[in-house]
Amino acid sequence: MLDIQLIRQQTDLVSQKLAKKGCNVDFTEFLKLDKERRALIQKTEELKALRNKVSAQIPLMKKNGEDVGQQLAEMKNVAEEVKRLDADLARINEKQTTFLQSLPNLPDDDLVGGGKENNKVISMWGKKPEFDFQPLHHVDIAEKLHLIDYNRGAKMAGSGSWVYTGDGALLEWALLNYFVEQHIADGYTMILPPHMLNYASGYTAGQFPKFIDDVYWLDHAEERSNFMLPTAETALVNLYRDEILDEKELPKRFFAYTPCYRREAGSYRAEERGMIRGHQFNKVEMFQYTTKDGSDAAFEELVGKACKLVEGLGLHYRLSKLAAGDCSASMARTYDIEIWIPSMNDYKEISSVSNARDYQARRGNMRYRDSKTGKIEFVHTLNGSGLATSRVFPAILEQYQTADGKVRVPEVLQKYLHGKTVLG
Repeated sequence: MLDIQLIRQQTDLVSQKLAKKGCNVDFTEFLKLDKERRALIQKTEELKALRNKVSAQIPLMKKNGEDVGQQLAEMKNVAEEVKRLDADLARINEKQTTFLQSLPNLPDDDLVGGGKENNKVISMWGKKPEFDFQPLHHVDIAEKLHLIDYNRGAKMAGSGSWVYTGDGALLEWALLNYFVEQHIADGYTMILPPHMLNYASGYTAGQFPKFIDDVYWLDHAEERSNFMLPTAETALVNLYRDEILDEKELPKRFFAYTPCYRREAGSYRAEERGMIRGHQFNKVEMFQYTTKDGSDAAFEELVGKACKLVEGLGLHYRLSKLAAGDCSASMARTYDIEIWIPSMNDYKEISSVSNARDYQARRGNMRYRDSKTGKIEFVHTLNGSGLATSRVFPAILEQYQTADGKVRVPEVLQKYLHGKTVLG
């Protein structure tokens, strides 16, 4: 949620930044309501002060034998007026809150406007694999080597589902173990969160109310109280909801393994057959809580960690800086790590590292006490995939395939596959 003070004091700047995300906002009505709200607050406080003053005088007047009928009548009128003003204030607060909930986060100053057409490739790592044979699609490799059973997955759960089998299951588990070990070595704390979350968790993450239909709800549509997490970020960002942290505790660095459940996977394109899109997939997620001053360093750390994981696997990828309009609603900046999928002749995102600044913290009321000023400040929250396996897995099959239809196992994963160097 955006800072109402910033909107009040720098309206034009906020409008210009939101326009970079394709969000054109007229703040006229909002500011009019804000002025009315502040006037109501002042009037209410004056009446309450008067009520307190007179209420303190009435017992003394009674003790002195004075008639307090007029004062009691006045206080009754004051109480009714305060009740009416409180109702007006609640109505305005609800309108303003609803308006603020609809606004995305402000993009950082260095982000260009527009959508993905304005994304910028920052760096490339490794070389595109070259083959002296006709390379296979990862679906064909997986089926030939009995690594994945797509047909039985669809039979059990519908399109966009699959079953890992044999060495395929071991390879998937090897990836997860590799990620976990790397994060532990870097000093991150492991979390295994609940997969079923409440509405407040989705709201804090910035997914609700705008993207309320993108998740799997576990109850009736009219209730919408519990849903399956679409990413571990949704859980991790709620660890300290409504809490005040000690600045000495920051930054807090976490990672979590969870399956992720998403409705948005539905529209398949022919070139995205297989594991590129799915309703359920595995991911290890990195997350940090930090101070405003530590925010930029935390972002660079997360980007570096995600890149290091891919490089450890020896997979060709590129790092892209997203334009403002391609960042998700809650994020101020995002870098994508995009892996090369030969059969698609394209790069696919396997990690988005994002900084929400204080946007999520304002929604979840997550704060810390500044050690220098003693003031209560909002924390900054950051997240990054570390990594999503559903695209790393096909990239390994395709980038490491051999002419005889087998797949070489990246060296860092071999110990998790009982020393196997080749699948098939």
